[in-house]
Amino acid sequence: MPELVLWDIDHTLMATGGLGRELWSEAFRQVTGVVMREQASVTGSTERVILRETARLHGIACDDGLFTRFADALGALHVRRAAELRERGHALPGAAAVLAALAEGNVRQSVVTGNIRQAAEVKLGVYGLDTYLRLDDGAYAEDGEGRPELLRAALAHAGVTPDRAVFLGDTPADVAGGHEAGVRVVAVATGRAPAHELRDAGAETVLDSLTDTSRALAAIGT
Repeated sequence: MPELVLWDIDHTLMATGGLGRELWSEAFRQVTGVVMREQASVTGSTERVILRETARLHGIACDDGLFTRFADALGALHVRRAAELRERGHALPGAAAVLAALAEGNVRQSVVTGNIRQAAEVKLGVYGLDTYLRLDDGAYAEDGEGRPELLRAALAHAGVTPDRAVFLGDTPADVAGGHEAGVRVVAVATGRAPAHELRDAGAETVLDSLTDTSRALAAIGT
C-alpha cells in the first residue's frame, strides 16, 4: 500500500468548462497591460512556464516579479469567480468516490499540479474535493517548473520516499515526470491524451476513467 497518493488536478480530478483559460487571459492582461492573442501550450506544463512562453509570444520579458504579480492576479480571479467555476465546471466522474475511499483507508493524499496554489485550492474547494487532501504536502507552480521538480518538492514536503508514493495524471508529461522522480504512475485517460499515448509514454497502469472505484484502488495499490 502506498504511503502517499499524489494527484494532478486539471483533467484528472476536474474540468473547468473553459473558464480556466478565461481567467488566465484576464490575469495576463491585468499584469502586462496586453490583451492575450495566443497562449503557449498548457498540456502537462506549469503556470510559470506557460507565463514565460506566452509572454515571449507577445514580446514581453518575464522574470520572477512578473510571475509573482501574475500568480496574485490569477489567484484573486479564482476567488472572485468561484461560484461561476462551480457552475461551469465539474469534478470528473468517480473522482470524489476514489478520494473518499482512499481517505477512509487512511491513505495520505495531496496534489502535484502546475496550478498556482490559490487557484488549486479554489478549484478543489468548489467541487468539495479538498476535504480529502493534505494540501500542505503537495506542490504547485510556485515550487518549480516541471513535473519532476514538483514531485520531488511534494515528496520532501510529505517526508515520503519515491518508492512509497503513487502519482495519478492524465498527460505523457505526467508519466515522464513521475518516472524521472522515481514515482510509480497511474495514468487516467480523461484529458487530451488517449490511452495508447499514455501507455506509449510508459505508464505502469492506464485507466479510462475513475468511475470504477475498485479498479482505481487496485491500480493505486490499495
